[in-house]
Amino acid sequence: MRIGIDSGGTFTDFVVLDPQGRLRTFKLRSNPQDPAAVILAGIEQALAGATPAAVDVVHGSTVATNALLERKGARTAFLTTAGFEDLLTIGRQNRRELYRLSPRPRACLVPTNLCFGVTERQFADGTIEQAPNPAAIRKLARQLKAAGIESVALSFLHAYRDGTQERMVQQALGDGFYISASHEICPEFREYERSSTTAINAYVGPLMDRYLGRLEQTSPYPVSIMQSSGGIITAAEARRQAVRTILSGPAGGVVGALAIARQAGFPRVLAFDMGGTSTDVSLCDGDAAETTESEVDGMPVRVPMLDIHTVGAGGGSIARIDEGGLLRVGPQSAGADPGPACYGTGTLPTVTDAHVVLGRMNALLGGSMPLDRARSEKALATLGLDPVKAAEGVIRVANANMLRAIRAVSIERGHDPRDYALLAFGGGGGLHACEMAEDLGITTVIVPDQAGVLSAYGMLAADQLRDYAQGVLGSPDLEGVFARLTRQAEGHGKLERYADLRYAGQSYELTVPWKSRLGAQRAFEQLHERLYGYRMTTEIEVVTLRVRSRVKTKPWRTPPAQPLSGKGPQVLLSYGSTTLVPAGWRYSRDRFGNLILTR
Repeated sequence: MRIGIDSGGTFTDFVVLDPQGRLRTFKLRSNPQDPAAVILAGIEQALAGATPAAVDVVHGSTVATNALLERKGARTAFLTTAGFEDLLTIGRQNRRELYRLSPRPRACLVPTNLCFGVTERQFADGTIEQAPNPAAIRKLARQLKAAGIESVALSFLHAYRDGTQERMVQQALGDGFYISASHEICPEFREYERSSTTAINAYVGPLMDRYLGRLEQTSPYPVSIMQSSGGIITAAEARRQAVRTILSGPAGGVVGALAIARQAGFPRVLAFDMGGTSTDVSLCDGDAAETTESEVDGMPVRVPMLDIHTVGAGGGSIARIDEGGLLRVGPQSAGADPGPACYGTGTLPTVTDAHVVLGRMNALLGGSMPLDRARSEKALATLGLDPVKAAEGVIRVANANMLRAIRAVSIERGHDPRDYALLAFGGGGGLHACEMAEDLGITTVIVPDQAGVLSAYGMLAADQLRDYAQGVLGSPDLEGVFARLTRQAEGHGKLERYADLRYAGQSYELTVPWKSRLGAQRAFEQLHERLYGYRMTTEIEVVTLRVRSRVKTKPWRTPPAQPLSGKGPQVLLSYGSTTLVPAGWRYSRDRFGNLILTR
């Protein structure tokens, strides 16, 4: 038996694949104060008295994400090469708001009084000129303990070439700290991005360590964790490298969306996941787009991640009138507690309440959770409008917020959304998909059979992935570095080799497969021309080498679904989602159970 679990802001979703290959799904209300309790209850419900020979649990965790966004991580110190103590504060010279006279200060997880310089020096080729003093490090460790430090981020200037200096400091610090060293977390050049990634891992790591430790102790079965890259790793690995789980849940949704798209015969899709708290969008052109240059809440995260754009627009997004008298929706959310007004406990108007007032919803979870329309009308009336007019306005504003996210991953990057199908999932995706498709000129919308739990479905479809990298700018021994990375990755599945290349003088790289240096350079030139419209005769530099190990997940067969077809306007209900078919649209169900809607 395999169990996929996605912890969302409102519901925790479960998809169960039994030993006979049958799928079963259910949802439980999330508990932000104790997410592990909900997961354990769901595992027990999934078993339902069965005693399979083996059970695999794959979990998409929001613990690291929430700790980072809500600034509720561990008390962390930052140790770096002496003279670079302000590294995290200064960051890069890039300005987000060019015309703001008083720009907002850079988000920084570690205050300046907890950033310490260590007297050490290592050159860019890895040569050590001065080693750190163990006695001075032990003295610093006592100072950190006295200051209540729980976690330490360790990032020396050229540790990506050789981690010897950082390992010496790790040993001298001793026990009592959760230590994240940059040569283990992100062994790549660019000291700010590497230090930011290491600091994030140190900040969220202790919480993830405790959470997964409790889960491992109390769960009767081993638990794997979804990474931001769309692959799964063991809980033990996630406890050490928590930064790799920052987009854990959304990554599961993209993996599930891509599996459904291939199954339905639409390899080019815009994945649109509308949940209770946020909406995540991603462009899949035959495969999921991936990046190593992501930012979360303004901070660089330099690990492989699926390229996902998130906006604070979900079913629980709260509507309000701002100081200028304009209607706003989100990013604040009613979440699971108290939830939208129609749940019976909340009082503020949300997107879900707007759908209830417009007659598009009257219950959730297959009718087992009725919704209170009178409470929704009362909540929307607080906006100072007739409830129906207020509801229509809330939907239009929410659509506009989500359209901006879709344009960000398509039009703004040179992709015409009309060349793609819109694959909508999450509890609310099907309610908005056709209206947004009309605005984008998209003629086909896909709503999967498992739309309401597709992120959990993606947990079961994901491969096991492990990524290893090494910065090599200027290094003459590329095959030697590949050999070291290969030794690290061996025993974990089939190996794939990649490299980050750039034209000399550029400040960005493109990742291409590596079979030979000449083959990688040709692939880089072709990709550069496709993305930017030109190629150059300038020298090509190899910046970073990467090795990925992959264990493919065995697919399962889906029994044929009953045919279904019709035209709008109509509302189609399923256990975890609702689909609105407007006038001018028709729908049919394919043999896998997916709804295909066309204009």
